[in-house]
Amino acid sequence: MSTVATSFGIEEALEQLGIKEVNKGTSTGNDWFSSGEEIASYSPVDGNLIGKVTTTSKEDYEKVMQAATSAFKTWRVMPAPQRGEVVRQFGEELRRLKEPLGKLVSYEMGKSYQEGLGEVQEMIDICDFAVGLSRQLHGLTMHSERPGHRMYEQYHPLGVVGIISAFNFPVAVWAWNTALAWICGDVCVWKPSEKAPLCGVACQKIAASVFKRNNLPEGISCLINGDYRVGEFMTTDKRIPLISATGSTRMGKIVGRTVGERLGKSLLELGGNNAIIVTPDADIKMTVIGAVFGAVGTAGQRCTSTRRLIIHESIYDKVKDALVAAYGQLRIGNPLDENNHVGPLIDTDAVKMYQKALESVVEEGGKIIVEGGVLQGEGYESGCYVKPAIAEAKNSYSIVQHETFAPVLYLLKYSGDVENALEIQNGVNQGLSSAIMTNNLREAERFLSHAGSDCGIANVNIGTSGAEIGGAFGGEKETGGGRESGSDAWKIYMRRQTNTINYTTELPLAQGIKFDL
Repeated sequence: MSTVATSFGIEEALEQLGIKEVNKGTSTGNDWFSSGEEIASYSPVDGNLIGKVTTTSKEDYEKVMQAATSAFKTWRVMPAPQRGEVVRQFGEELRRLKEPLGKLVSYEMGKSYQEGLGEVQEMIDICDFAVGLSRQLHGLTMHSERPGHRMYEQYHPLGVVGIISAFNFPVAVWAWNTALAWICGDVCVWKPSEKAPLCGVACQKIAASVFKRNNLPEGISCLINGDYRVGEFMTTDKRIPLISATGSTRMGKIVGRTVGERLGKSLLELGGNNAIIVTPDADIKMTVIGAVFGAVGTAGQRCTSTRRLIIHESIYDKVKDALVAAYGQLRIGNPLDENNHVGPLIDTDAVKMYQKALESVVEEGGKIIVEGGVLQGEGYESGCYVKPAIAEAKNSYSIVQHETFAPVLYLLKYSGDVENALEIQNGVNQGLSSAIMTNNLREAERFLSHAGSDCGIANVNIGTSGAEIGGAFGGEKETGGGRESGSDAWKIYMRRQTNTINYTTELPLAQGIKFDL
């Protein structure tokens, strides 16, 4: 362990979370096993090895599925409020271990310590939401057209829910899914990103301790580890009715096609190419704050990161100058040091993608106005630290049309009214998050109208980055159409059933058909 990591309490955090030098990466709860190869987790913070995780073999996976399908028979008949009580206890464990888990998230993924703590807080918040929801899993009652009949609708657990999560939110997105799935009566099998496997091990240990305390069977919370080949165990498995997958659009298309071929259900949270429209009536100070945090937070590795700033020509230079000045104040370095604003990218492959994006925008005719580059020297030994960059570009550029998972912000100019800005904003294949900065009520309402933003999230006078637990999270088009977290997102984890009860002594048939029996 490096001196830097030790000074920020990483060793103590790993000890509290039960992380070892070599960790078994397959679990049905308190039963840990793996017969696959080892994958190593290196921190992008300092390049040091954090630990190793053994991957899941096909035989290991079968053991997991046997435990999960068996546990479902017990868990589904437990009253939902009782399941909610177990989730409440899980949330309390997260509160107790918030600091060490937040540090692990920061050190393994590279986001700032405050963002790591914030991610664990999202886990706690979704547990609170789920606990309340466990007493509100409602259906509908409808009037029957037949006398003496009652008709209603109810929801039942689906079964085993498969969860595939991405490296950028290594714990929160799993919790968004699993907390709701659990209170719905489902059991979960989780494959975390192979780039952040230790976060998965830590979460599984926390959950397993709660289930053991409540004398519940193995299999309600399961963990598998490995690359896409391990994910394919789930996507091709008919025993898993729902696959929730978070990641790139390319990955999501493969998952959706594979699951669709067996007529399973997919919940897809994929790429974003998020824009903020800045109108002449915008508050410039608020705009800069929202744009900078959206573009450089998590080093631009959020699906909701701000990629495009669509600025009216009348205030373009003013906004550009304010952004350039703000970027000059950014501090880049160890994310566990709370004095820093920007941490590293996840790995050197991400750095290469970042460099290629900057080269591409220049090749297509764009202009770099805040220079990027890879940082070197003391404190940057991992090779994963880059400078947040700003480029003037056009929406038609190929590189602007694609999501670059790095701190690269494209400035786009529009003229005329907000209709023209909306055409630019909506003129990409992704549709996750969007925002408008304006003090003009008509512009704000136009942005939120049926013919306004085509994204799943549309904000007024806040940025594109982040989301509250209470609202459904997700996007349209190549973002996948899935919804997680709040509102009625719980329904995706359940199967819908319509029931009709006849409480008479006669059996009227549809369309007046009669049988003389």
